Amino acid sequence: MATIGACGEWIVSTCDSKLISIHTKQDREPFVFDCSAAEKKLKDTESDNKSDDGGADETGHDVILAVAVSPTGRLAALTDDSKRLVLFRCDSPWQCISTRWVVRRCTSLVFSQAEDQLLVADKSGDVYSFSVEEPHRAGELKLGHLSMLLALTLSPDDRYVISADRDEKIRVSHLKSPHNIQAFCLAHREFVSSLLIPAAHREWLLSGSGDGNVILWQYESGRELQRWDMRKLREAPDGTKEGEEEEKRSAVSRITSSPDGLHVVVQCERAATVQMLSLVKGTEDRLTPSHQLTLPHCPLDITFDPRGRLWVLLDSADTPFQVYTHTQDGWQCDAENAEVSRVTEALKPYWKALQPLAVAESRFEHLYKVNFDNMESYMEKKRLRLEQQKSHWGKKRTTGDGNETPGKKSTTGSGNHTPGKKRSKENKVK
Repeated sequence: MATIGACGEWIVSTCDSKLISIHTKQDREPFVFDCSAAEKKLKDTESDNKSDDGGADETGHDVILAVAVSPTGRLAALTDDSKRLVLFRCDSPWQCISTRWVVRRCTSLVFSQAEDQLLVADKSGDVYSFSVEEPHRAGELKLGHLSMLLALTLSPDDRYVISADRDEKIRVSHLKSPHNIQAFCLAHREFVSSLLIPAAHREWLLSGSGDGNVILWQYESGRELQRWDMRKLREAPDGTKEGEEEEKRSAVSRITSSPDGLHVVVQCERAATVQMLSLVKGTEDRLTPSHQLTLPHCPLDITFDPRGRLWVLLDSADTPFQVYTHTQDGWQCDAENAEVSRVTEALKPYWKALQPLAVAESRFEHLYKVNFDNMESYMEKKRLRLEQQKSHWGKKRTTGDGNETPGKKSTTGSGNHTPGKKRSKENKVK
């Protein structure tokens, strides 16, 4: 899994087992953290030898699954498939503060606004809170879903924790008392893969899903405000809308917002474009599709830096980065930017070796619902069964010459009844 993030003046990129942090202003040696060479967990209990599903041995490959940066950019964290949770201090130089261990493999991380705790969501549907001030303290279970969690975020005032799962549900819970559920946001038809609270509107929530839709919510009440189908907005090379060609699975993989909250960018899988949404102010503020960036390669990840520039991580060993700046004429690619050249040159030695591992066909393909249409086979089996029954009873009722076959119960023309056990009982009563 390849990602990109901005941490103050540093650009952070991950791929396979390595986290690489590069300073954009100065020619410094990149900070590299390799999970495959990091601290190993001692298997001292029987449970350590079992998989997440209670089955056979589970061996991680030290592949980084999720990364988070704190709101001020002072802290960063990562988790890998060996169940490490690593906390960093993003000073000059970077420092690894602690390595802790989670119960299940994690899918999403988020720092609180106060930067005193780190929340992690795992594949079994649980959310744990890890202390930042006590970096070696074990995690505390906060809440749980009945399905795999895919995205997690916090409200700007740290009042609500918002979690999204594979079963299309978005839950808004009180952080201090997670059993107290404020609202549900229910409208997606597939798993919810991305969440974002835009900077300009603290009461809004944007969610992206495997159904290709982005929905704007008023999350405290669970009310839907706006909706966009990314497949219909995306244009094919011949100028037609993609939705007019054929139904394609294209999950929303990332939603990010500029620091001022005026621009929202949506990235979808298998699409060499990103969609821009702009904030339009009025009596009721709203977001409108404004621009579409066509990229030379499919993007792996996107992020905004503190200066409002859009960084795009591309599936290319030669040009892994592109930076876009907003001008009066729209979004323009800043190809001659010295910072981009510095970051690209610093990353190339690592990226060329890791780039073949960076791209998977789909991160979310296994999460889609599978529909089994067995009605046709059922009707065919039913038809054959009825024909067999009809043939069987036809043979039983008729002989070869068409005469009726005598049955077990015979009747006489006189209509007299054959004395039976019932008549004998009546005689005894008399």
